[in-house]
Amino acid sequence: FMTIIVMLITACSSQSEDRLIMTVKGPLKAVEAGQTLSHEHVLVDWIGADSTGYHRWDRDSVVMTVLPYLQEIKELGANCFIDCSPAYLGRDPWVLRELSERSGLHIITNTGYYGAVDNRFVPRHAREESAEQLAARWTGEFENGIDNSGIKPGFIKIGVKEDSPLSDLHRKLVRAACITHRATGLVIKSHTGGDIPAFEQLALLQEEGISASAFIWTHAQAGSLEKQIEAARMGAWISLDAVNISSADTPGSGNLEWYLERLIILKDAGLLNRVLISHDAGWYDAG
Repeated sequence: FMTIIVMLITACSSQSEDRLIMTVKGPLKAVEAGQTLSHEHVLVDWIGADSTGYHRWDRDSVVMTVLPYLQEIKELGANCFIDCSPAYLGRDPWVLRELSERSGLHIITNTGYYGAVDNRFVPRHAREESAEQLAARWTGEFENGIDNSGIKPGFIKIGVKEDSPLSDLHRKLVRAACITHRATGLVIKSHTGGDIPAFEQLALLQEEGISASAFIWTHAQAGSLEKQIEAARMGAWISLDAVNISSADTPGSGNLEWYLERLIILKDAGLLNRVLISHDAGWYDAG
């Protein structure tokens, strides 16, 4: 099933064939990325922003555990892997670079903060700083690298509450992402869910003068078909995540038929070129 994969264009400021994607090993021409898993995770640490850190996992253990899975998807035809674990939730650029070198996959990491799950993974300073100050941090990672690693992010990952209007903190995260996008060209991949937070974010992008094509509505499968079509016609990316099939251990647990039906509807509407699909799977669980 890993053959159901898609292409994610990460830097959307340029429309030329020379458009570049920033991987953990440096710039890559988008046309060379090939088949791409657009939303996956190598490592996740659920302990919270106040307690997480590189001390929470052994890098060698992570690499040896995850590498066989990346080698498997490489053999199945995947060429690029987009790791969506953000800062304070398990992002480790050194692990990702080593996995990229050893697996042969192009791997892309991110900048930004994840505001879902009651802001458990938002660092304390984000509650006090302005959108401009947060954007300066995120832009700095793109310009200088993450945590003195020299490894740069290839997209912006944020998160908001999935089923309600945006809080003041989440509106600030979205505005910070907009400012960062203007400075870097990086696309905004937002853990979103339902229709209300999706369209409030799109409205903020419009206020900031940013095209909807810079926005990925992540977990759009939680929204309505009507709003998926509306957002896609605006130019947004519709990311249908958590695709899985039944296994011998859990018969009937798969959702493949629903995804195929939804993809056919979006194809018939002429919008398949605005749709991303992936598993949102993994991961090495820190601790």
